[in-house]
Amino acid sequence: MSLLNEYIQKEQQLKQLQEDLQRLEGDQRLKSELEFKAKLEALMTEFGKRPGDVIALLDPAAEQRSGAKVTASGNARRKRRLKIYKNPKTGEVIETRGGNHKGLRSWKDEHGDEAVESWLVRMED
Repeated sequence: MSLLNEYIQKEQQLKQLQEDLQRLEGDQRLKSELEFKAKLEALMTEFGKRPGDVIALLDPAAEQRSGAKVTASGNARRKRRLKIYKNPKTGEVIETRGGNHKGLRSWKDEHGDEAVESWLVRMED
């Protein structure tokens, strides 16, 4: 595609987007939503609240559904599930939340990944 053709195409897209924007600006529903958002932000500022605070207040179960726990620093990271493995040959049990457990790695080196994964007894949250 030549540069001129690309320019003409982009110009047409811009005109279409401007028409769409003008149509939206005249829509009463958009005006109502923008007014609500402005009032809500003003209220949050007045009381020193963040969006997460408002969500927690209005829907306390939202945090549980997201599966994330917010730490003191504000970062959200879900806790890994506890995996419990039992070696059928020795009866030894390993509980781990990650794959870098020393005993689990030694089992995998000795018996192979697939065999050790088949020893998974259960997973807990």
